[in-house]
Amino acid sequence: MARYTESKCRLCRREGMKLMLKGERCYTEKCAFNRRAFAPGQHGQRRAQKFSDYGVQLREKQKVRRVYGVLEAQFRHYYEVAARKQGVTGEALLALLERRLDNVVFRAGFSINRNQARQIVKHGHILVNGRKVSIPSFLVKPGDVVTVKEKSRNIAPILKALEVSLKRQELGWLEVAPDKFAATIKDVPHRSDIDLEVNEALIVELYSK
Repeated sequence: MARYTESKCRLCRREGMKLMLKGERCYTEKCAFNRRAFAPGQHGQRRAQKFSDYGVQLREKQKVRRVYGVLEAQFRHYYEVAARKQGVTGEALLALLERRLDNVVFRAGFSINRNQARQIVKHGHILVNGRKVSIPSFLVKPGDVVTVKEKSRNIAPILKALEVSLKRQELGWLEVAPDKFAATIKDVPHRSDIDLEVNEALIVELYSK
């Protein structure tokens, strides 16, 4: 699968907001966005660019794509699935992305960011209902139990992530038992559970054209 290998801080600067792509570093003075809160490149500091309606919609879509680390083809597939569901399409889209296994691993506190969560899943450290799942895009459902494999519970990055995660806000749809290295999916994520400052309605407008 294609991966973005350049500086992740450039993505935050391009979108004009913190996408929290580097975990705890994003909260410190080392965060590049704190020091250079303007678009990257030679002309990044020029006067604020005015976007067309299409440009505004595109930027919202790119923010969400980059936060969850999915490719354009994957993102469009999620949109098409969300569009077939009852209810608000934009909210259904975000709920699908939240249900990705790599995102659940991050939300549960087993990794410091989604990129690390993706590696943890792909390396076979995660079980879903007692069975190993190494597909980051696997969609969990209410009732599923996500755990760290017993042999992997002494891995330093996971232990460090759990220590840091104690500061995070609890989620209504996810019940985490850090001492058991386990997280139970209690419900489908609702929009109020997703701390993402985007206007998902603009993404729906973009794909509805």
